[in-house]
Amino acid sequence: MSFSGFIVQLLNGLASASSLFLVAAGLSLIFGVTRIVNFAHGSFFMVGIYIAYTLVDRLGTGVGFWPALVLAALAVGVLGGLIEMLLLRRIYKAPELFQLLATFALVLVIRDAVLYLWGPDELLGPRAPGLSGSVEILGRQFPSYDLFLIVVGPVVLGLVWLLLTRTRFGVLVRAATQDREMVSALGVNQAWLFTAVFALGALLAGLGGALQLPREPATLELDLNTIGAAFVVVVVGGMGSIPGAFAAALLIAEIKAICAWLGVVELFGLTVSFSKLTLGVDFLVMAIVLVWRPWGLFGRPQAPSRYVGMQEEPLRRPGKTYLVAAALFGLVLVAMPFFTAGSPYTTVLMIDLLIAALFATSLHFIMGPAGMHSFGHAAYFGLGAYGAALLVRASGLPMEAALVLAPVVAAIGAFVFGWFAVRLSGVYLAMLTLAFSQITWAIVYQWDSFTGGSNGLTGVWPAAWLSDKRIYYWLTLLLVGLAVLWLRRVLFSPFGYALRAGRDSVLRADAIGIDVKRMQWVAFVIAGAAAGLAGALYAFSKGSISPETLSVDKSVDGLVMVMLGGIQTLAGPVVGAVTFTWLHDTVARNTDYWRATLGGIILLLVLLFPQGVAGFAKQLFERKRRIEPAVELEEAKA
Repeated sequence: MSFSGFIVQLLNGLASASSLFLVAAGLSLIFGVTRIVNFAHGSFFMVGIYIAYTLVDRLGTGVGFWPALVLAALAVGVLGGLIEMLLLRRIYKAPELFQLLATFALVLVIRDAVLYLWGPDELLGPRAPGLSGSVEILGRQFPSYDLFLIVVGPVVLGLVWLLLTRTRFGVLVRAATQDREMVSALGVNQAWLFTAVFALGALLAGLGGALQLPREPATLELDLNTIGAAFVVVVVGGMGSIPGAFAAALLIAEIKAICAWLGVVELFGLTVSFSKLTLGVDFLVMAIVLVWRPWGLFGRPQAPSRYVGMQEEPLRRPGKTYLVAAALFGLVLVAMPFFTAGSPYTTVLMIDLLIAALFATSLHFIMGPAGMHSFGHAAYFGLGAYGAALLVRASGLPMEAALVLAPVVAAIGAFVFGWFAVRLSGVYLAMLTLAFSQITWAIVYQWDSFTGGSNGLTGVWPAAWLSDKRIYYWLTLLLVGLAVLWLRRVLFSPFGYALRAGRDSVLRADAIGIDVKRMQWVAFVIAGAAAGLAGALYAFSKGSISPETLSVDKSVDGLVMVMLGGIQTLAGPVVGAVTFTWLHDTVARNTDYWRATLGGIILLLVLLFPQGVAGFAKQLFERKRRIEPAVELEEAKA
């Protein structure tokens, strides 16, 4: 560690902050006006760098380099505007999570479109003409292009500030950030305002990607990696605040730079690797900020939207027809291994479907009846999986005991995380759960001596009497069935009614003596235990476990399952889990571009069935039940 190295790392942090700010500024603008948590924003960054690569190749690496970057940003802006007009404009009045599902489907479609157009290989662009060298700073060489990037961030901040404060468009944007419905009531064409803002946000993300061309290669992983970092910056700075996004980008980038500079340090006889903290320190900062100041450093409480989506109907106990159908379906599941004796893979797939159903049901428990959005539910699935694996490998416990204790491990994690999370609401609660999940992932990913690090743990097989996959399938069916029935029973207990009362009206629930936060906290623990059981079953079914089980992708999969099935029905998460897992498996085995196919199917389902597959079926059934008596009455009158 030297002073010159410290200064150079700080400068590196400033250069990274500028690029991160461009993406976060666009995301903040889009959320502030449209209230859409745009998962596809990282895809705009990725498309920007790929288009810049192509344009630089066509226009030349000399004079044509800089116009190519600008044209790439403009092209991404046009793409964003088209996506808003053709897709998002149709779902603005849908619940926020359906909008999130649509933007996640866009991520899949855009990634495979990029794969088709540019291929799977990394593409490294040329050096920037005129800035290809380096300058000496305190005896160390520092890239000239990074100095240019350090200047770009403040310049873009100044231009955006002028646009928002000195133009009529900026006044409308700021007004829509405060109350978009009132802006529409005053005669402003809200649709075109949303399109312009979305295109501007996409342009900024595309510019951020294009400017990275001389610094890093274009890869297909840039979309999700970028959106995670952008979410952190936006939330820390304050949703909808451009200066907040800039300050947060500086804060997080410099903290990462300092961690890289510190490297491995001896503290009180312990070896601490600060360089490893760079994987999760940004989410740690987000968690601290949200606990201390729930609306971010420069944010303010979010104005409630008048578009509340579909009204939550009371949950009703199942009728006789439903119970008979469920019993028959259960018998079919019990007999399934006999029908598929010649196809062992089908038995494995059925185990995966059951585990996915329990994972989705546990997430629905806190999202639907409890009304709490979670972007980090994979943390409890992963804690259960690693808990079971470590109890068997490190403690030598039998598989049966590990299967019982693993949900307790996940419940403890939910107990700790939930205590902080229930103090927030809406997007901020969701982002705090994401932060805790990523912190857990970073610990598991880097603790090589205990969790196996990035390689995970292998040799986690079930007991000898479960070596036959059919026996393990029946055990999984039994445990998943009991867990799902238990969650349903809890929802129809006094606790479940109190939980839904707190979701529908916090003030009324509090007035009659219900401790809403305590109820939500307990719900977190219950859902975490159920997800932990799903994780333990998954670990023993695969024989190994890796950090991917705690990743953002796993949490997003759970969200997709719940939303596909329908959040307003108890059968929704099961239907959604089976639909998504089966589609994922079927499409992936039949086409190289399975993401685009799956994303297209999800988009189609979102547009046609905004209430989910199970919700749509329930709606049809209830409509038929209402129509039949009316028809009989008309026939009697005739």
